[in-house]
Amino acid sequence: MADGMKFPTSLGTSTADEIRLLGQDLTADLMGKVGFGELAFWLVTLRRPTPSETRVFEAVLVALADHGFTPTAIAARVTYLSAPDSLQGALAAGLLGGGSRFLGVTEDCGMFLHEALDGRDLPTDDTGWDALALEVVSAARESGKYLPGLGHPVHKVLDPRTPVLIGIAREEGLEGPHLQLFQAIGRVHEQVLGRKLPLNGAGVCGAALADLGLPVEMLRGFALLARAAGLLGQLAEERRRPIGMDIYSTIDRNAVYVDPES
Repeated sequence: MADGMKFPTSLGTSTADEIRLLGQDLTADLMGKVGFGELAFWLVTLRRPTPSETRVFEAVLVALADHGFTPTAIAARVTYLSAPDSLQGALAAGLLGGGSRFLGVTEDCGMFLHEALDGRDLPTDDTGWDALALEVVSAARESGKYLPGLGHPVHKVLDPRTPVLIGIAREEGLEGPHLQLFQAIGRVHEQVLGRKLPLNGAGVCGAALADLGLPVEMLRGFALLARAAGLLGQLAEERRRPIGMDIYSTIDRNAVYVDPES
């Protein structure tokens, strides 16, 4: 090591005969004793989650892992079709599609709720939460802001993940203010928007992660962590039962030239 140069880290270090992670001996203290979800939480927060926190956190990861032929899955599959020698490229292509419509809603919703709650006295009952939610939704509507966590392209009435995740958080005593406000928004938004929309799974995941005390500016990373597993599954299935060529051929063979001046 060059004299005087130090690069501090609280994560991983290694020597010729030992690897340490989070201050623990990787092989003696962590391998076979700590689950991957628990470790991911620990790596970000630098504290080991409680069993209750781990259950909620891993429920979020499961909820976000895969949702069928979403744009992220299609991007991964057709990239693999084009470059089967680059599994990492196909996986990365799917992850790069995590944005404001897919996956990114987790962070957007957590951030929205966090900002709405910042500096406020928290309500003590549903009436108070509904009043706060009405204020928040009205302000967002007046300013033309997007309300993350509302609506879903497939689940038009109820996203089945939402009540289950809320129930798990409640069972573990981790139904905090972000989930409370999110549920209240679900109850009152129709009064402002004029239509009833479901609270979607990505949004409830953002609320649950925020209630775990995770940094809201990193919530998209947890969504991508979950989707990486789903994309790996999609690519494994693409190898077993490929559809990438069908996707490409269907679009290519039905392409119709349009005069740009027409």
